[in-house]
Amino acid sequence: MDLNVDIGSLRLKNPLIAASGCFGYGVEYAEVVNLKTLGGIAVKGLFLSEREGHNPPRIVETPAGMLNAIGLQGIGVHRFVAEKLPDLYSQGATVIVNICGSTIDEYVEITRILADADGVNAIELNISCPNIKAGGITFGNSAVGTSEVVQAVRSVTKLPIIPKLTPNVTDIAGIARAAEEAGADAVSLVNTFLAMAIDVETRRPALSNGVGGLSGPAIRPIAVRMVYECSQAVTIPIIGMGGIMTARDVLEFIIAGATAVQVGTANFVNPNLWPKLLADLKEYLSRHNIERVQDLVGTLELTETQVWNSS
Repeated sequence: MDLNVDIGSLRLKNPLIAASGCFGYGVEYAEVVNLKTLGGIAVKGLFLSEREGHNPPRIVETPAGMLNAIGLQGIGVHRFVAEKLPDLYSQGATVIVNICGSTIDEYVEITRILADADGVNAIELNISCPNIKAGGITFGNSAVGTSEVVQAVRSVTKLPIIPKLTPNVTDIAGIARAAEEAGADAVSLVNTFLAMAIDVETRRPALSNGVGGLSGPAIRPIAVRMVYECSQAVTIPIIGMGGIMTARDVLEFIIAGATAVQVGTANFVNPNLWPKLLADLKEYLSRHNIERVQDLVGTLELTETQVWNSS
């Protein structure tokens, strides 16, 4: 049974990736998760410099989900390369570095630094975080902005480039096409949905930032639909994410068109979920006599009346 999948020039040993923002820098989970058994680890987003993020409260539970406005707190790329990356490399992790920028030049400079570092396997461009005012989603909410960032980063590295797309747009498939045309090796989607929770006693937002990003099982059906839309629009691989808790959820994304998936909020519920996800995925493939998980990608069957093209 072959669980290998290809994301551009990057081969993953299985399609399960720990999602950025929900798995720290990877090393924090090393005592409970064998990092080299994962398909990959998308580390917490990095700016050039250290960043404090927003003031608390920054997380609120919601029905079947979680609302966060961390504000991309982080140690910055220089400390990551010096303090975290060697540990990940020594443990055999496949490292996808999520990078953030307030400007295109910042994305480019971070990429240059990472391109010279041992142990970086791919770069995920965070152009979709809804919790910051400069950069991020200001690029990713348009095809033009997405294209500009991808082209700029593509010019300074041969590492696989994976723009992470926002669901907070009207045409996510069009933005995926723009990323592909600009030189992206894959796209990952979706980031969190812009949302709000209110403390009815104080009549104030529950988050200090006012609004935040919604993740968890509540968003999964919408994320699956968006993955399907993008799979009809691009030829590059898609990494799907949004509310994955079980192998059945993983399979929904793969059948819809995702080559790999990222698992995020579920890590806060059960950090030991990875072996069961893999075992259940293998059981499904065996039961359906499928030898390669890659053969399952994009196998959704639709009748003529069910075919729907968002364009």
